[in-house]
Amino acid sequence: MSIPPKVLTEQRGHVLVITMNRPEVMNCSDDETADLLCAALDLLDEQDDLFVGVLTGAGGNFSTGGDLKAIRASDGVIKGTPRGDFGIFQRPPDKPLIAAVEGFAVAGGLEACLCCDLIVASSAAQFAVPEVRHNLVAQGGALFRLPTRIPYHLAMEMVLTGEPQGAEAMHRHGLVNRVVEPGQALAEAVHWAEQLLVNGPTALAATKQIVTRARDWTQAEAFVHQKELARQAIDSADRHEGLAAFAEKRTPQWKGR
Repeated sequence: MSIPPKVLTEQRGHVLVITMNRPEVMNCSDDETADLLCAALDLLDEQDDLFVGVLTGAGGNFSTGGDLKAIRASDGVIKGTPRGDFGIFQRPPDKPLIAAVEGFAVAGGLEACLCCDLIVASSAAQFAVPEVRHNLVAQGGALFRLPTRIPYHLAMEMVLTGEPQGAEAMHRHGLVNRVVEPGQALAEAVHWAEQLLVNGPTALAATKQIVTRARDWTQAEAFVHQKELARQAIDSADRHEGLAAFAEKRTPQWKGR
């Protein structure tokens, strides 16, 4: 009997659904999983007819982070990928990515959520940074990304106690965009992704890149760099299509280039 891939991809029109597929271990990530996730995100960025991605987990959980048994067996050595650990931490995709969260999004699972641009969560979802409980230090971005997404003292409570927070609390404090009934996170995330498709895909990608990179720029640099990134939309065939569709009062037919 063949073993199913640890990461699944499914193209739904212009949306790529990426599923972490290790439900027997709550979708924790080992080197192979990270490599496959990295490859899936490369596919999202490189394929013109893919405009938006959705990242989710199989079997009722998003992800519980790194596979501690695999890490222990390798004496703590993590191979890493061109996108960093977990296949995403250091270089999320250039195109918009929506997290669809059921169950646990903890440790690296939460850090993967922080690499996404929008988060849809089941009302039963739980978010946590529990590394300190194992005398580990979260190094996938939580310690510097989380305090920019939620209030400082709540972020410190999460990273210093390791205690989980529910979806409603995370929604109230701005980490989660939408809360849905259990089992509906993926459907809602895909629906939201499809709603984004009314917009020009090259403009979506450029807009995301400017927003996510601007925190590293001075104001003077921002006006220079945003112009450089905006060129991918302004110089694209999609820009001409968008203007033509507006003039002709029709729906644009985007190409992603």
